[in-house]
Amino acid sequence: MNIFVPGRLCLFGEHSDWAGLYNRSNSKIVPGMAIVTGIQQGIYAYVERAERFRFRALQENGEHAEWIEWPLSVKQLKAIAEEGGYYSYVAGVAAFMLEYYDVGGLSIDITRVTLPIKKGLSSSAAICVLVARAFNQLYDLQISVRGEMEAAYRGEIMTPSRCGRLDQACAYGAKPVLMHFASENIDVDRLAIGSELCWVFADLNGEKDTMKILSSLNACYPFAQDQTAVDVQKALGPENKRICEQVIEAMRQGDAVRIGRLMDESQRIFDEMVAPACPSELTSPLLHSVMADPTVRKLALGVKGVGSHGDGTVQMICKDAADQQALCDYLNAQGMDAYLFTIQAQRSIRKAIIPVAGYGTRMFPATKVIKKELLPIIDKDGIAKPALLILLNELEQAGIEEIGLIINPDDQPDFDRLFKRDLAIEHYRKLPKELRKVNVAIQRLGQMITYIYQHEPRGFGHAIYQAHDFVGDDSVLMLLGDHIYSSDNRMNCAEQLIEAYERSGMLTVALDDVSLDQVMYYGVITGQFVDEEKRVMQAGDMVEKPTVDYAKAHLSVKDKRGNDKFYCVFGQYVLTPKVFELLGRNIAEERSEKGEYELTSVLKEICATEGMTGYRVDGRRFDVGIPEAYRNTIIRFGCVEEPT
Repeated sequence: MNIFVPGRLCLFGEHSDWAGLYNRSNSKIVPGMAIVTGIQQGIYAYVERAERFRFRALQENGEHAEWIEWPLSVKQLKAIAEEGGYYSYVAGVAAFMLEYYDVGGLSIDITRVTLPIKKGLSSSAAICVLVARAFNQLYDLQISVRGEMEAAYRGEIMTPSRCGRLDQACAYGAKPVLMHFASENIDVDRLAIGSELCWVFADLNGEKDTMKILSSLNACYPFAQDQTAVDVQKALGPENKRICEQVIEAMRQGDAVRIGRLMDESQRIFDEMVAPACPSELTSPLLHSVMADPTVRKLALGVKGVGSHGDGTVQMICKDAADQQALCDYLNAQGMDAYLFTIQAQRSIRKAIIPVAGYGTRMFPATKVIKKELLPIIDKDGIAKPALLILLNELEQAGIEEIGLIINPDDQPDFDRLFKRDLAIEHYRKLPKELRKVNVAIQRLGQMITYIYQHEPRGFGHAIYQAHDFVGDDSVLMLLGDHIYSSDNRMNCAEQLIEAYERSGMLTVALDDVSLDQVMYYGVITGQFVDEEKRVMQAGDMVEKPTVDYAKAHLSVKDKRGNDKFYCVFGQYVLTPKVFELLGRNIAEERSEKGEYELTSVLKEICATEGMTGYRVDGRRFDVGIPEAYRNTIIRFGCVEEPT
């Protein structure tokens, strides 16, 4: 399995993680708050199970170091961790995983490192997360991202390093998160990003003594003994909280200009209130020379330090990609090592669920040997793929970060073979370059998947309800597992539906045209279109598999030309928390239909009480769950042109 873990960049709130922990001994300390994101640069590795623990690092010249092998002994691994140095981080996490989880050996071969070392970008945390993730993925531990972050932290604190709690935020990938630190408690929230934000960060090629900085600032806690300590606590407490709250709102709006101003303000507060605690390290002449550079000020909207500050790394935000590239080129020409980092707009829907627990009876006997969701389709790129993989690619492109597959436990090996088990190295080497990329993409998608089990077939609604813990209190995208989709515009079908939900804020169901003589096969929705394009419908009713006569009398909707049209469910839904609340009620009170709990009855109830939006997607759906429809999908799907 190939694994990548990025470094992390603290955008705002440096030092507030450890400072917030002092709240346990001084309740007047304001809890810490930091905005952190993974970056594109990081550590790549090839990992596999082994009899012992094996690790091979890359040297600065790009050559591999010798393999290091350790026994599967918690005691010995802890002793190695306590010695310090690069290998101590690896040994510390391995010791933690062996002590607390049922795992065996591991082989980790570092194949590429693009992350600047010791520059405030948490290279040590990245390697710790990588080790935790390797154990998690190879031994199918089903640990959440938060769990991987905790394992990485527990491993790192076995070493002489005294890392802060925000370092392991790299576990969340290149997505910005808000971290709260109060006493021993840590909360992590994903942040909404209104539009693309263009950052540059650069290695100042200077020197700083991080241990001295931390020692000096820690001396200001838990109780302030002089004005310098009072200022430090104020800067890292209430002032930091104020700045972070304003940044969160600016990010939500995609307001790069405001974020730039807040960066400058944050650095000014740091210089005035924190730097006096350690002037030898925090006067930072290199950092301030970059901040004052006229070319930098012309291209950047704001500039501030990174990590513990000092002359380590500088970060800047630009108004657009052109200024971002120009600034990066300028800094490189000045002898710095500069990097681009872009935070993409983030949708409000970050989780998706796909029910795939059915038997696939209509596709028997093929489904005796292969799940219908895994039947092969020639994709538009000419590559033969399991249908489910095409569906997951659409979800990833739509900004989905976590995917819950609702499965029959007996079917897990089928999905494991695709998503959780990598190829033997001999097989991988025989693949052409473009298929190696597909294999890497499959592994990446596998890391997004959580299995959700339906232990007995009690209806479609019952299957959906099994995901209530995975979904939590958020709305979630739900797609049928035996359909794939082709968009007719620049946004794929899932993106279109999510955007429609964001406009309406209510339960939203994708719609498709259906002929009158086919209504008896589908759930049919009727209502009134509320836009000129006849795409957004205020739903009035939903009927599962109506008769032709009933549909003709009660379910028709006028199109733009005044003709009667009928609309069925397209196979994509944004389900609100109310859906899971009502499904849970129905199951608890045994409100079933012939022993099965259905989704349609809940959707009808919400439609009648809170309202429901239908959205006519600009695209086509292709079925793989019915023989004749599957034949049509094989013939037509790969021939559909991508929209320009």
